[in-house]
Amino acid sequence: MKTISRIQQLFTNNKAFIAYLTAGDGGIQRTLDAALALIEGGVNMLEIGMPFSDPIADGPIIQRAAARSLAAGTTLQDVLWLTKQIRQRSDIPLILFSYFNPILSALQSNFLSDAKNAGIDGLLLVDCPLEESQLVRQQCMQHDIALIYVITSATTLNRIQKIDHYAQGFLYYACRKGTTGVRNALPNDFQQKIQFIKSVVHLPVVVGFGISNQEMADCVLEHADGVVVGSFFVKALEDGIYPSDLSTLARNIHLPRSERAD
Repeated sequence: MKTISRIQQLFTNNKAFIAYLTAGDGGIQRTLDAALALIEGGVNMLEIGMPFSDPIADGPIIQRAAARSLAAGTTLQDVLWLTKQIRQRSDIPLILFSYFNPILSALQSNFLSDAKNAGIDGLLLVDCPLEESQLVRQQCMQHDIALIYVITSATTLNRIQKIDHYAQGFLYYACRKGTTGVRNALPNDFQQKIQFIKSVVHLPVVVGFGISNQEMADCVLEHADGVVVGSFFVKALEDGIYPSDLSTLARNIHLPRSERAD
């Protein structure tokens, strides 16, 4: 099976419940344990965050996780070891979440070939605009890795459609201004915005930035093709939860309506 087809197959049959983890926060083995627990809890796609020293799109929770990971000496090769271990146990799509700088230097090596061999299906560069992504997009295409782009509520119609034309896999809709973090509610104009975006693109659209409870996830999945939960899980790990207990947290967010007590 081609790597991109894992993403395509998921969206053909299901909506995506995507979890984000910062690789190496608490050690690379702890990240592996957390990833496997999330998969057990119903997550069907994983974003693996490459720690970076200046994560401008992330709030304090993920900033601290990145700092802890870097202090522990996490490398790109550690991240690939992690994804290879996950791939040996699961066939869900794996997305490498990174900023452009760590990847830019790696493009001069065999990194994307190694990433494909380690089970990576997609690459999300949160700070790389379309106009500066030609080199990485070409290399991703050569190695059958989906290059995923971010759109926001401020992205114009023409730009949304242009990004949709060049992107692969899915579009990541950052549904609020500012940085990542745990929030209690979606923006007031979320339904209007997501319906508009869905009407003008052909790729699946997943929604992230601040999703932290069942009600928010339900609302997102009513209108979008997937939901991303990140800071909520990262904060739980920071607070000392056992990685194995993330499976319960995941179920509580994404438990099918037919299985809920209410």
